[in-house]
Amino acid sequence: MVSGAHNIYAPLNGKLTKLENVPDPTFSQKLMGEGIAIDPVDGKVVSPINGEIVLIPDTKHAVGLKSESGAEILIHIGLETVALNGEGFEVHVNQGDKVKAGQTLITFDLEFIKKNAASSITPIIVTNGSDFEVTSITDDKKAVAGETIVYKVAEKKKDQPSASPRQEANQKNKPQYSDEAKEIVAAVGGEENIDVATHCVTRLRFALMDEDKVDHEKLDNLGLVKGSFSSNGQFQVIIGQGTVDKVYQAMVNETGISEATKDEVKAAGAKHNQNALQRGIKTLADIFIPILPAIVTAGLLLGINNILVNPVFSDESIIEMYPSVAGIADMINIIASTAFTFLPALIGWSAAKRFGGSPLLGIVLGLILVHPALTPAGEFAQLQAQGEAPTWNFFGLQIDQLGYQGQVLPVLVAAWVLAKIEVWLRKRVHDSLHLLVVAPVALLATGLLAFIIIGPVTFTVGTWITDGIVWIFDAVPLLGGLIYGALYAPLVITGMHHTFLAVDLQLIGSTGSTFLWPIVALSNIAQGSAVFAIMLAARDEKLKGLAGTSGISAYLGVTEPAMFGVNLRYRFPFYAAIVGTGIAGAFITLQNVQASSIGIGGIPAPLSISNSMMAFLIGMLIVIVVPFIITFIIAKRKFRND
Repeated sequence: MVSGAHNIYAPLNGKLTKLENVPDPTFSQKLMGEGIAIDPVDGKVVSPINGEIVLIPDTKHAVGLKSESGAEILIHIGLETVALNGEGFEVHVNQGDKVKAGQTLITFDLEFIKKNAASSITPIIVTNGSDFEVTSITDDKKAVAGETIVYKVAEKKKDQPSASPRQEANQKNKPQYSDEAKEIVAAVGGEENIDVATHCVTRLRFALMDEDKVDHEKLDNLGLVKGSFSSNGQFQVIIGQGTVDKVYQAMVNETGISEATKDEVKAAGAKHNQNALQRGIKTLADIFIPILPAIVTAGLLLGINNILVNPVFSDESIIEMYPSVAGIADMINIIASTAFTFLPALIGWSAAKRFGGSPLLGIVLGLILVHPALTPAGEFAQLQAQGEAPTWNFFGLQIDQLGYQGQVLPVLVAAWVLAKIEVWLRKRVHDSLHLLVVAPVALLATGLLAFIIIGPVTFTVGTWITDGIVWIFDAVPLLGGLIYGALYAPLVITGMHHTFLAVDLQLIGSTGSTFLWPIVALSNIAQGSAVFAIMLAARDEKLKGLAGTSGISAYLGVTEPAMFGVNLRYRFPFYAAIVGTGIAGAFITLQNVQASSIGIGGIPAPLSISNSMMAFLIGMLIVIVVPFIITFIIAKRKFRND
């Protein structure tokens, strides 16, 4: 029974989406409660109700409210934004303030959130679901802050006996949540299994010595626990807003566990629960993901340039048929190629930041390696063959004046060295001398090492890697394309696919194109085709909706919603996509399909293909048809029998 329904208005402007589509199990599995999510288009959060502010965390990434009827609403701005430690957020209210619907609560830098957090998508949920029920969730696609009614909440009627006076007295004499905190600690393996622990707005976060010691059944049976899962080396226990900080304090007070920062838990989790390979892959992901938007944008613009300067639609190119557009094509080429020309600067910025150094010095280091006074690798090889390659004399050593345009390994290693030198100096040089000593010494030392040792060695290693991969695909193209096509989607599950972004960039820098990325693009389409088949075959309306939205996302290059939300859940769509990608990968590798850049790995992918366009389009047809047919046939039989 429910009563007293009232409206919850949209707290942000943006695109509405169901909680099931949120790429975080805490919200998608509704462990915290029912509600909806908004992908914001600006950085302003307003109150969805008339009520009171009950929660403003120090990290400013969320706000909790209580309506006049008692419903508790949590607005969680973005995903994993707790790690930003308040950067990019500005709070305009205080805990305990009374607010009106439409009143500004928080403003934030949307672009900063998109670049530095897992996602900007913002769940709006009712966290006291035992007392209130969410009804009438909107089907609208767009939200207008303070105007769109996203859902209604209504109070549930309860007929429960109140506690006896003795029970109430016992409860008052005991610290709040002390028993629950001890039970949670015991369930995760005891104090000896906990290295460090912290909490965010909704969950306890543990870095455990051994996650195999967790008693999942015992943990799930605790009334306070809404769910648990492991992610990025952290074991997370969902408690809920307002309660989680009390449980955490009880855990600290009642056990031997000491308080820790989120960064300490993150570092400890990676140390205990990730092996060396996983840590290496995560490091590469941390470096390359922030610069991916620039690379993909450059790839799309280069694709437009390819259409203008190459004979795609006839025997003549567009600029040959219409010479007046040649200037525009040249400008587009300059704009597009800049990210690849100065790729070491982008990598230097991201790598120095990841390794604990100054991002600005990382940029300068990358620019040093591509200075116009240095000779690009291709030209240097020709001059070297003629005996005219420019060199420096360094105490009798002949150092090549070689530029590292488009190279990955030299700047990666150099940025690591730069960061380590900078951190070492910061700890030993007095604050008043930092500007005069730390940056100049670190940059000079790293620059000399880069030209003398790091650059030549890593350039040689990069050449070996490139030559080795090219040889494999030249020697057995059918097998190479089949294996890479079949393995790419499983690599996404492990996160190892991030390593191949570096390989793609190395191939483009060394040879001018890559034969690996076209297979990646086909893999994305295959996952989308499989999930679209589920959408048509499924009877459950919720599954249809999830499959439809995630299929569109996969066709536009983002496969995680399709893979983790649907295809891996049923498995056979995932296998069907692998089969289709393997066949298509073998075919386009035999046809020597190449991409001149990294673009959006889905339907827009042809923009980045530099040759054999017809062969790639046939490959696209294979990954559209094969996974769809296989999945549809199996799904029809499965859903009919279920």
